[in-house]
Amino acid sequence: MTKLLLSLHVLAAIVAIGPVTVAASMFPAATRRALDTGEDRDVTVLRTLNRICRVYAALGIAVPLFGLFTASSLDVLGDAWLITSIALTAVAAGVLVLAVLPRQQAVLDGFGREPVAVDVKWPARLAMHTGLFNVLWAVVTVLMIVRPGSTTGA
Repeated sequence: MTKLLLSLHVLAAIVAIGPVTVAASMFPAATRRALDTGEDRDVTVLRTLNRICRVYAALGIAVPLFGLFTASSLDVLGDAWLITSIALTAVAAGVLVLAVLPRQQAVLDGFGREPVAVDVKWPARLAMHTGLFNVLWAVVTVLMIVRPGSTTGA
């Protein structure tokens, strides 16, 4: 059962978190391009990237759920590396929900106005928050692989 839970946890992370990190990372550059060209096609790309982020963020709930079930079956719920990973996952989710997604929506709302009301500083700020989100997930991934104190010899 543990192997199944671990497999589902890893698959959920790849399928749900991967698209969010890629789409969120592409959004600031796509914003700059849309500001430069003003073409509807570029704004459509922004809407698509935002939709990917929102949908896969919702699917991302499966990652910590399967993670908790896996940790419980491995009896490691009290391990420091896991508690740190849980805390960092919560921070990453907070950055995504409280900073990245609302700022993406603000950009989209700005393109919906005439004249376009998107501050040229927004892409840089959005890139910073997206980078923080991505770094947090990278640290969580490393913790999941290395697992300090692991008996696997890793």
